Amino acid sequence: MDYPQIILHKGKDFSLQRKHPWVFSGAIAKKDAGLQDGELVEVFNFKKEYLATGYYAGGSIAVRIISFTQCLIDEEFWYEKIHKAWLYRSHLGILSEHTNVCRMFFGEGDGVPGLILDYYNGHVVFQSHSGGVYLQRENIALAIKRVLGPLLKSIYDKSAETLSKHYSEKTVNGFLVGNEEEIIVKENHHLFKVDFIRGQKTGFFIDQRDNRKLLAEYCKNKIVLNSFCYTGGFSVYAAYAGATIVESVDASQSAIDLCEQNIDLNQLNNHTSFVDDTFEFLKDKQNAYDVIVLDPPAFAKSRDNKHHAVIGYKRLNTMAMKLIKPNGIIFTFSCSGVIDKMLFYNTITSAALEAGRNIKILHYLYQPADHPVTPNFPEGEYLKGMVLWVE
Repeated sequence: MDYPQIILHKGKDFSLQRKHPWVFSGAIAKKDAGLQDGELVEVFNFKKEYLATGYYAGGSIAVRIISFTQCLIDEEFWYEKIHKAWLYRSHLGILSEHTNVCRMFFGEGDGVPGLILDYYNGHVVFQSHSGGVYLQRENIALAIKRVLGPLLKSIYDKSAETLSKHYSEKTVNGFLVGNEEEIIVKENHHLFKVDFIRGQKTGFFIDQRDNRKLLAEYCKNKIVLNSFCYTGGFSVYAAYAGATIVESVDASQSAIDLCEQNIDLNQLNNHTSFVDDTFEFLKDKQNAYDVIVLDPPAFAKSRDNKHHAVIGYKRLNTMAMKLIKPNGIIFTFSCSGVIDKMLFYNTITSAALEAGRNIKILHYLYQPADHPVTPNFPEGEYLKGMVLWVE
């Protein structure tokens, strides 16, 4: 291998020895001249002993590691990475006759920072969150073909929204394999239409699969509100489980349109949807609901926004606790990576005090197994939530 080299300061290799996949710029003592964003590099300690291979970026996270073994980064490398991730999901039985959608590859959790692959019944959405992954997209596409074989129907590159400005200005989303067609997937028997071309993220919030299933256990004969509903995942589960009424709220008309299509796909009729801001919608809904789902978008995408995010989560949960019926249930979530479990817990506790309601925590909620979290990268645990009993 003849990759450019990066040498670390003495004592700055501890995190790599523990297999953490990031190298911060302050740890670098020396680097080859002329390194470009996304370029493959090898990282060495101050004794010039090999540590890892990754791709370079100019920010505070200077290198994102993709291998702790010195090797050639080619199609075979990507095949082994993606095949291993696919086998993991296969062994867990995530895909079955009842479910044909999952996260196929989850960044650092599967050993490649910045690589997201979502599987929708043979259709794969490829999303690169870094230039290094984007530059490898052809080899990655070839590897996906080998892993899935006849199961593969298409690969869609949706990286324009997630890459830095350096790449996004010259990046166009499009199919690497196959063409556009209507896609309907199954999740725990339920049917969902997925529009990964025009929809948010990769088209469907796969990470709430287990939590949607849990919600169904609390919805029979209940009046349920699904706020920030997007395409109605929680709404379908609640309506199918026997809720008396399900109301879905989202500020996006296109999201509500898909939500209503998903309700119709599952032949459900105990549902009403509203295009509205959730905070505005909640203002006059005192004692209207037995169950409320609070699944907002990330209020903080960086540490700079952390304080404002906490204020937003507290305000939202306080409103819901004030208006829910006595002995109601709230499913509340944060998908902001910079809001850790303890901070979210403290925010919910503060909201209950401000609302003047006593609460009990019935469940702590997390992302499912196809969004794996490893001990060497605990930062990968971005989704956290709680099920609350509100007296």
